[in-house]
Amino acid sequence: MIETKRLIIRTVEKTEIDLNALYTLLSDEEVNKYLPWYPIKDKDEAKQFYESQIESNYQKQGGYYFVICLKENPHPVGYIAVSGAKSHDFGYGLLKEYWGLGLVTEASEAIIDFLRIQGWLYITATHDIHNIGSGKVMQKIGMSYKYSYKELWQPKNVEVTFRLYQLNLDNNQERIYTEYWDRYSEHFIEDL
Repeated sequence: MIETKRLIIRTVEKTEIDLNALYTLLSDEEVNKYLPWYPIKDKDEAKQFYESQIESNYQKQGGYYFVICLKENPHPVGYIAVSGAKSHDFGYGLLKEYWGLGLVTEASEAIIDFLRIQGWLYITATHDIHNIGSGKVMQKIGMSYKYSYKELWQPKNVEVTFRLYQLNLDNNQERIYTEYWDRYSEHFIEDL
């Protein structure tokens, strides 16, 4: 468990409280507009998401999936996921009634400190160019823009232009994660 001024950040558990929170977060169309999956339809799908995306992927690959709770309420209002895969992809989601309060930024800074202590060398994050709020969070937590690329996103089957941001936790500014640059032929550096 990690505490900040306003938050308790902890690993997600297979409890009714956490599964209900996942359902609320993952079923909201606006919260999931820029995520690769479609909003889930029921609590059974929330349980399946937990088993396939959290329990399976994050525990086996050595990544983390945290829920964000306000100190005055144990019910999760958001999440932060950090992939254990080579990309160390950093992602987050928050109930829309809490948007604009700096909660994801506060939680992200605490998780970055945690990852640094764990010896992680870097994290990356991507956002759809239309999801400006997500890009602002990346900048606020110290991530730097590296490049953009176009991907046909599945299962939604839409072409998306993503911006990749990276934060090197060991201050090695020469390191750039290039897998997406190499994988997608349509890649470029924007003048932001």
